Amino acid sequence: MIRRISSGGEFEAKVGYCRAVVAGGFVHVAGTVGQGEDVITQCQSALETIAKALADAGASFADIVRVNYYLPDRHEFDACWPMLAETFGDNPPAATMIECGLIDPKYRIEIEVTALAP
Repeated sequence: MIRRISSGGEFEAKVGYCRAVVAGGFVHVAGTVGQGEDVITQCQSALETIAKALADAGASFADIVRVNYYLPDRHEFDACWPMLAETFGDNPPAATMIECGLIDPKYRIEIEVTALAP
């Protein structure tokens, strides 16, 4: 059984995807950008969107097993570390950070996660 979760975000309809898909025992949350002027506020905003998608699937940050971070400037990543360490706490997932271009230059970070489904 596959369950799709939409956040109603502007890119979902434009690009043709949904915020999360529950399938195969996992919750796959699409790459998520946040709103704000800098990497820290965008990271916090993205985490809030991810938290809602996980909650809609019946999961939480404690269930995340994999996280991918995408940034146009890898040097900005360390500013997010305290927030990420607090978010994942005693349940750190496997992680990868990739420096790359994002869909719009205003975005400073995109976060994608995979969690165990409840």
